[in-house]
Amino acid sequence: MVDVSPFLNRLAKNYKHLAKWARRQEIEAWRVYDRDIPQFPLAVDLYGARAQVYEYDTGWQIDDDSYQAWLDAVLGAISEVTGIGRDAIAVKTRRRQKGVQQYEKLSAQRHDFVVGEQGQRFWVNLDDYLDTGLFLDHRNTRRRVREEAAGKRFLNLFAYTGSFSVYAAAGGAVSSETVDLSNTYQDWTRRNFELNGVNLARHQLVRADVFQYLDDAARDNKRFDLIVMDPPSFSNSKKMLEILDVQRDQVRLIDCAMDLLAEDGVLYFSNNLRSFTLEPSLEARYAVRDISAQSVPEDFRNRKIHQCWRITHRKA
Repeated sequence: MVDVSPFLNRLAKNYKHLAKWARRQEIEAWRVYDRDIPQFPLAVDLYGARAQVYEYDTGWQIDDDSYQAWLDAVLGAISEVTGIGRDAIAVKTRRRQKGVQQYEKLSAQRHDFVVGEQGQRFWVNLDDYLDTGLFLDHRNTRRRVREEAAGKRFLNLFAYTGSFSVYAAAGGAVSSETVDLSNTYQDWTRRNFELNGVNLARHQLVRADVFQYLDDAARDNKRFDLIVMDPPSFSNSKKMLEILDVQRDQVRLIDCAMDLLAEDGVLYFSNNLRSFTLEPSLEARYAVRDISAQSVPEDFRNRKIHQCWRITHRKA
C-alpha cells in the first residue's frame, strides 16, 4: 500500500483555499499544487473539469511496478480532492527542454476545449502537446496588458497562441501585430481571436522569424506603444534563420524592440530561464524595473517560474 496521505492533505488544503480565490478572480485554469512536498515532485494544474499533472524529473531510480503503484495512488488522491475523474487527468513528465523539444508534439489527435480566464476565453489542449496553449504563470502580466492597452498599438513577439494579444484587444488596443513562426500557433491564435470576438482587420497575425521581423519593422519605421516579448530559453528550429539563446541574444532582442517602441511606450520582457541574468548595459541605457514579484501569480509556489521586466526609454 502506497502512502500518499501527505500529498493528499497538502493538496486538499491548497484546493480549499485556491478554489475560492479562483472563483473570485474568474479563473478556470490554475495551479493547485506546485512541488510543495519533495517526495511528490509534481505540478498539478486544473483546467475547468480537467487536470494536468507535470511530473518533474528528479533522477530517482524506481522499478516500473513500484512507480505505477505510486502514480496510481497520486492520481487517486487528485481525483478524490478535486472530483475530477481519472480519465480526465493528463500526465506528462517535465524534463529540462532543449531546442525544438520545448513544444514537442505528443499526438496527432486534437483534444481542444475552452477555459475562461479573467473575462477572456482560450482554447487549450492537455493531450497533444507538452504545453497546453496557455502559460498560467503569465496571467498577471496578461491582465496588466489589458489594463494598459486602451488606445495603444500593441506588438506581441514570440506570441505562441496569442493570449497577450487577446487581452490587449479586450483592453481597447487600436491595433496589434502578433508574431510567431509556427503555423500551428498562428492557427491557434486565430481561433483564440475568433473565440473572443477580436477584429482580425485591426489585429494582424504575422508568421515570421522574430529576428527578421524586427529588422523589417525597423526598416519600415513601425512604432508601437506597448510590446510584450517572451522568448523561449533556446530554440534551434529549422524554420528559424538563426539559433536563439535568450541569455546570449537578450541585448539584440531588447535593443531592436526598443527601436520600435514609442517615446512613452512600455516593453514587457520575460523568460523562464532559471539562470538568466539581465545584461547590465541594458539598465544603463533604459529605465528597467524588475516586476517578477508581482507578475508571478498567487497560485505558483515557485516564485522563480519566470522573470519579468518593465522597460521604458529614459527621459531626457
